[in-house]
Amino acid sequence: MKTEHVEETLERIAREVESTPGGLLAFDGDGTLWSGDVGDDLFMTMTGHDAVREDVRPRLTAVATHYGLETEGSPSTLARRVFSAFQAGRIPEKDICEMATWVAAGWTLEELSAFARGVVESHGVAERVHPEVHRVLEWARAHDVPCYVVSASPLAVVEAAARVVGIPPEQVVASTPQSRDGVVWTDVVSPIPYGPGKVTCLRARTQRPLYAAFGDNVFDLELLGASRVPVAVRPKPRLMERAGSLPLLVQLHPVASR
Repeated sequence: MKTEHVEETLERIAREVESTPGGLLAFDGDGTLWSGDVGDDLFMTMTGHDAVREDVRPRLTAVATHYGLETEGSPSTLARRVFSAFQAGRIPEKDICEMATWVAAGWTLEELSAFARGVVESHGVAERVHPEVHRVLEWARAHDVPCYVVSASPLAVVEAAARVVGIPPEQVVASTPQSRDGVVWTDVVSPIPYGPGKVTCLRARTQRPLYAAFGDNVFDLELLGASRVPVAVRPKPRLMERAGSLPLLVQLHPVASR
């Protein structure tokens, strides 16, 4: 996998823009646009404040029972127990992405959005934006190229984090809870944007040409492969192991903090 400085990558994207007008850029969120995981930030803050509501207990109990976990304790305690089992490799990551979305059941969408905005501010997401990717966003704005975030983290917190980098909610594709009468329910809109679902969900939103996609982990592979210029941002080992499956994949040279 070749490493490129951001200006080299932008030159390649510019050639795609010139040859095919009307396209877009797509970015994974966690680890790609910013360091860390805003979904984890939201989950840990919610459970740390014992703010998971009783509405979620039946679904959490079913998940815990399925994976052979104990089911006693508050809903927040039970949610943390399930998350710990994921960290120990006992639960698939996709299931945890879904749980992190429906664990807010019983909250109104307005409450959840306000809480997520507070989490993004308190966890300093603005200071966690990767400088090299910030440069790509600046270039895209200057050239009127839309930028989309495609993330498996919960919609409310991804929308809040995307605002930090100037991406509007209508260009955010993320794990979305089912809701009824403005209240979060214990299920998600399927598929979630994880693995192949990233391409499916993005294409359900827009059919514009995908000039470039940016990702950091193996579950970004399909999104990267759907783009004309696939770019790895500070790639994790699992993506590095699969880099050979995308012959055109390049790594964006990291830049020191602004």
